[in-house]
Amino acid sequence: MSAILLLGLVLALLVLRQPLTVILLAAIAYVHMVWGHGYLDYIVEDMWTSLNKELILSVPLFLLCGAIMTEGTAARRLVRIVRAMTAPTRGGLGVAAIISCAVFAAISGSSIVTMIAVGSVLYPAMKEAGYTNRFALGTVVSGGTLGIIIPPSIPLILYGLVTETSIVDLFLAGIMPGMVLIVLMTGYAIWANRHQPAQKMDWGELRIALREGIWAALFPVILLGGIYSGYYSPTESAAVALVYALVIEFFVHREMTLKKYFNVVTETAKLGGALFPLIAVALSLNLVLTEYRVPAQMVDLVSAWIDNPIAFLVVINLLLLAVGAFMTTNEAILILGPILMPVAQAYGFHPVHFGIIMIVNLEIGYLTPPVGMNLMVALVTFKQKFNELVMSVLPYIAILVLGLIIISAIPWLSLGLL
Repeated sequence: MSAILLLGLVLALLVLRQPLTVILLAAIAYVHMVWGHGYLDYIVEDMWTSLNKELILSVPLFLLCGAIMTEGTAARRLVRIVRAMTAPTRGGLGVAAIISCAVFAAISGSSIVTMIAVGSVLYPAMKEAGYTNRFALGTVVSGGTLGIIIPPSIPLILYGLVTETSIVDLFLAGIMPGMVLIVLMTGYAIWANRHQPAQKMDWGELRIALREGIWAALFPVILLGGIYSGYYSPTESAAVALVYALVIEFFVHREMTLKKYFNVVTETAKLGGALFPLIAVALSLNLVLTEYRVPAQMVDLVSAWIDNPIAFLVVINLLLLAVGAFMTTNEAILILGPILMPVAQAYGFHPVHFGIIMIVNLEIGYLTPPVGMNLMVALVTFKQKFNELVMSVLPYIAILVLGLIIISAIPWLSLGLL
């Protein structure tokens, strides 16, 4: 009964549109008062203990690295390479947009940053080439969602933090599901533009694009290769990525100036200043919930209503799809990750596989109103009407739901590389 009241408290505060920090602090205080000894000063101690982890350093480092590469010319150079390679394909620009989003996502780790960086280049290019506005818009807005499943992904790092799951395993697990989504989306782009004339391969353009963009193209290889080979940890990889980005943009591309760098650092610091209090409180809540066995009580509660893993999977996917429509991905992970993961384990789901399922669900939430973050940002970035935006992403929502079903039903896609 106490667990139900805790869930009701969280939902009530969400309905009242309270800040996430307030919601989490209220939840922690409730747990301390109901299951603990009423010592609310333990909250501060728990927050300090929660933040005292080396892995958390990777979050601001990846954020700053992605911001530097976005402010520079990495996105434009990568898009030029992919565009030259996909030119002979029908719907080649659409394919280029999706693949460019996937590649740039491995640099920025952010859905919104990926959408803006790639969309600002390829959205006008597709319109100029005769693609419909709805297809061009839907492709760049939806392609940006690949940023939260393709490693290194900030949401994957946050899920690993709050559930104490290996970040390296989560990064590995994101590769094949990411490929499934890329194949499905590119397949639709080719089919939707099957009447578009294909262009001839311009080998001269490809050589120039590779020569000018090779350093940006090597970025994911250096970053992910070091992690997966075990040569350095995710935190060390974030530091390596940041140094590499600085060297490329300052000394190779020479597009970064001290003034731009100062602005990038300032904006990243603001983002970190908003994110880190949430992480501290969420991790503190995780400690409290574990100490007082709240997840175990949630397992008993859910087990009384749902008696088999398939039914649980259906219910949890519907729940997460609904949550993704009303909450941002980071908020949903920080609140629900530590509560739902033990329940999923009780039904036989691997923590890594469940993490990927959760991320893909929330990825779809980037495209669903009323709080679809990609829709909100695209509304301003591409200056389109909201109903046009929603209609443009509907085919991709269907594709992502199909991908979610495949990824949920075939655990090997998430666990095969571990």
